[in-house]
Amino acid sequence: MLFHPAKNPVELRVIHLNKNQEQRREDLMEATQGKAALKQFRKTMAKTAKQALKAKTKNKKKNADDKSQVFVLDFDGDIKATAVKHLREEISTLISAANKGDEVVVRLESGGGLVHGYGLAAAQLVRLKDAGLKLTVCVDKVAASGGYMMACVADKVVAAPFAIIGSIGVVSQLPNFHKWLKNHDVDYEMFTAGDYKRTVTVFGENDAEDRAKYQEELEQTHELFKHFVNNYRPTLDVAKVATGEHWYGEDALKLNLIDSLQTSDSYILGRMEDNEVYALHSRQKPTLAEKLGLAQAAEATVSLAINKLPDALARFDFNSRLNILK
Repeated sequence: MLFHPAKNPVELRVIHLNKNQEQRREDLMEATQGKAALKQFRKTMAKTAKQALKAKTKNKKKNADDKSQVFVLDFDGDIKATAVKHLREEISTLISAANKGDEVVVRLESGGGLVHGYGLAAAQLVRLKDAGLKLTVCVDKVAASGGYMMACVADKVVAAPFAIIGSIGVVSQLPNFHKWLKNHDVDYEMFTAGDYKRTVTVFGENDAEDRAKYQEELEQTHELFKHFVNNYRPTLDVAKVATGEHWYGEDALKLNLIDSLQTSDSYILGRMEDNEVYALHSRQKPTLAEKLGLAQAAEATVSLAINKLPDALARFDFNSRLNILK
C-alpha cells in the first residue's frame, strides 16, 4: 500500500458488518427456534427488501440518501501512537474510494502519548473531513490527552457513560543523576551549539534558567494543544477544561467535551438500520516464516537459551574450577 515498502507489505481486510450481523441473527434463530422459523423469517425479510426496492425507485432523492455508506476504523493508541501507520493507510484508501457524505466511524482508545505522534494521528483524521466525509469518534474506555486531541477533530464525539475523557494538558518528567555521578567522582560533559540546544538533562546539573526554559516550552505546547481543541470545538470553554483534568462520560457531556452518551456498539447498530456498514482492518502481511510458525518457534528458542544461559555459565565456571583443582 501507499506508505509501506515492498519488503513490509500491508494487507487490507474489509468486513461487511450488515451481512455478519444478519448471519449471526439467523444462526441464533435456527438454534433457538428451528429451521422452520428461520425459513419463514427469510421469506419475511425478502418481502421487506422487495418493498424497500420499490420505494427507492419511486423516490430518487431518498434513493440517493440510502446509498450513503458507513466505514468503521479502529485506533488503539500506545504512547508513541504507532497505530497511525495503519490508520493512514486506511484513511488514504477511504479518501480514494468513498463518496462525499459517507460517514467514517473511528473507535478510539488511547490514554495519550508523544505530542508529535498524536499530532500526526489527529492530522490524519482531518484529512477525512477535508475530503468531504463525515467523521464520528466513539470512545468506549478512554480518550485522554493525545487521544482527545484526535477525538475533538470529529463532527460528533460519542462516549460510553464511564469513558475517561479530557486531560487537555502536557506533562514531562525525567530523572537526574548528577548528584550520584558527583558522589562517585564521575564527570559528565556535554557540548552544544545554540543557547537552548539542551536545557534540562538527565546527567548534567540543571539550574533555574534551564528549568524555566523547559517550562516555557511545555507552556507553548499546551497553548498549541488548547488552540487545536478550540479550533475544532469552538463552543467548548477551553479555559475551563484545559487544566489537565479528566472526566467521565456524563460529566464530559455537561462540559461539552462530547456530544452524546452511547457505546460504539449501540451507535454502529443504529447506523446499520439504514446504511451499509463496513469495517476496515489493515495489518502487516505475515511472512512465510510467520505463516508456518517458524518465527515464533525461533523466538521461543532464543528466549529459552537466554533464560538458561546464566545457569550454563555457572556450571561451566564450577566445572572449570574442579578441573583446575584436579
